[in-house]
Order: sequence, then C-alpha cells, then structure tokens
Amino acid sequence: MSRFVALLDGGRREEQIEVRQTAPGLFEVRLRGRVHVVDAFRHDYGTLSLIVDTASYTAMLDERDSHVRVRVRDSVYPIEILDEKKLRMRRAAGRFTVEGRQALTAPMPGRIAKVRVKVGDAVREGQALLVVEAMKMENELRSPKDGKVVEVLVTEGQAVEGNAKLCVVE
Repeated sequence: MSRFVALLDGGRREEQIEVRQTAPGLFEVRLRGRVHVVDAFRHDYGTLSLIVDTASYTAMLDERDSHVRVRVRDSVYPIEILDEKKLRMRRAAGRFTVEGRQALTAPMPGRIAKVRVKVGDAVREGQALLVVEAMKMENELRSPKDGKVVEVLVTEGQAVEGNAKLCVVE
C-alpha cells in the first residue's frame, strides 16, 4: 500500500490517498474513506484511459516534477502529488527561521557599491540590503530574515576587508 497526499487548489486543500496495485493496470484507491477500483491504461505519454468503479474517463496529463495538470473532459485540475516523506520535508522546511540578531559580513575584500537601507528600516527575508563590489563583480547581500535594520556600519565607496561586519538585522 502506497500513501500519498494530493495538494489541490494551489496547496490550500489536501486529500490523503492510499493506492494498492492488485494486478497490472488495476488498482484499489482509497479516497475520503471510500475504496475505488481503478483500471488504468496509458496510451502514450500523457494520455490515460481510466475506468473508475463503473465510469470511464480519458485524462490528459501535463507532468512537471510532482506538479501535474490533469485535463478531464473540459476541465483542468492542477494537482501536486507528494509521498509522505516529501510532505514531511516540505512542512519542516517552512518551520526553520533565523532567530535573533543577524550580521551580514563581506564575503571577500571589496568596496561597498550601494547601501540600500538605513537604521530603523523594516526588511523582509531575501531583500537586498547592500551591494559589495569585489573582483569587478557586484554581490548583493540579502537579509537572512524578516526584521529591522539595527546597525549599518559602512558607507557607499568604503573599502572593506573579507568577513568585515557590514550590517545587522534584528
């Protein structure tokens, strides 16, 4: 028995699905407490003939990784299918956040090309705070978390050493 979670409506709705293959092309699918007998035949890439219980369907699949767009008759259903391990990993990834004061440091010796924030600015995780020019390349340094800028220790045009503290977000 394989267990999956189908994420529907852009991930706003979850359906638990259990699938057991009983013979080549034949499956028992448990959905919402009911067991359905499914006879599936794959015609070519992306086209399935399905008999679900006693109803017949043709489904066209547009598969991209775990994301699938299923066309049945005149309707398209975007679905993401995850096994239990992938679902646990996705849920766990959303729980990790950076806590406390976080200092941004220069990745290598260079020059401050741009300072995009000032003390007191509210910032979002991933927002560009500074640009450091090193070896004729510009490196954007981004906020590691949502928070507030509590220190800006450099000015535009200033030379900095590698690992020098440039900015602090709390």
